[in-house]
Amino acid sequence: MRFAMFDQLEQRDVPIGEMYRDRLRLLEVADEAGFWCYFKSEHHLTPLDMSPSVSTWLAAVVARTTNLRVGSLVYLLPMHHPLRLLAEITTLDHLSGGRLEVGVGRGISPFEHQLWGLDPEQGRARSEESLAVLLAALTSDALTFHGDFYDFDDVPIEQHPLQSPCPPLWYPGNIEVAGPRGFNTIFGGPVGFLAGAVERFTELAAAHRDDDGRVNQGADQSIGAMVRIILDKDENLARERGRVAWKHYDANITKLWRRFGVTSSELPGNPSSDGDFDTALAMCNAFAGTPAMLVDFISERAEIGVDPLVCGFEWGDLDSNEVRRSMDLFIEDVMPATINL
Repeated sequence: MRFAMFDQLEQRDVPIGEMYRDRLRLLEVADEAGFWCYFKSEHHLTPLDMSPSVSTWLAAVVARTTNLRVGSLVYLLPMHHPLRLLAEITTLDHLSGGRLEVGVGRGISPFEHQLWGLDPEQGRARSEESLAVLLAALTSDALTFHGDFYDFDDVPIEQHPLQSPCPPLWYPGNIEVAGPRGFNTIFGGPVGFLAGAVERFTELAAAHRDDDGRVNQGADQSIGAMVRIILDKDENLARERGRVAWKHYDANITKLWRRFGVTSSELPGNPSSDGDFDTALAMCNAFAGTPAMLVDFISERAEIGVDPLVCGFEWGDLDSNEVRRSMDLFIEDVMPATINL
């Protein structure tokens, strides 16, 4: 089982520069401890994400780490010109020495698109076309493409990624897209739900493994699980603090939606469970407890083929000391107990 980290850099009551410095120090710890990858989200115009320029942030991360892989989860394709994104991806792959993972998607918030000046109704079409341009450019020396949003004629592609044919690609939350097309994916939820997702994903990946046009043709694919975590040696203390922090996470994730009259229960997938931490725990979108309890949680997922486990340690109003405490318990007590999974 590989362990990854997921981060949104939520707004907290500290200066942004201090938050950045704290996070980079934390990632140095993660690098030394043997975490496999660090994933960063992209959200705009919302307190959910105080570093929405993913490539800029990841460039800082790779400069402070040695072995930790880094990735987007996800680049919001409609908000990027595909040739500009190509330049950022190839640059990051070389800067990192080939440690880049690339997650892509449309994004769940139509309001981010709308405030950005885009038509949310065109989001899916823009995303698909941008992805087609990006994949073509990543694997060619000259780009010719004619679509509804972009037109290119014999555009020279001078810079290619270090990883060949391209960095590993991720398309979270949609098995029917990720499986046949060769992408890795990530889900959340109870182990029973995940078991069904793993089975379906494995079937699709095997059936389309050698299809023409599939990214990374013939390569293995991964399906991971994501969970936000707070650890303590006392389960009750972890849950009590988690309930407070989850309210802040819910406020951050829903602020932009509430501006447009949408409640958290109406969000796609209801990711913050209406601010109810106990519901989030029951749905396995969050975990609060002791290291031994987390070992059991991880073991159940390893048995059904989940890999990696993507951990969110910093969310809501958890401060840097609280996050470091969870991280230290994870490194000291969880990682050694799960080394053979």
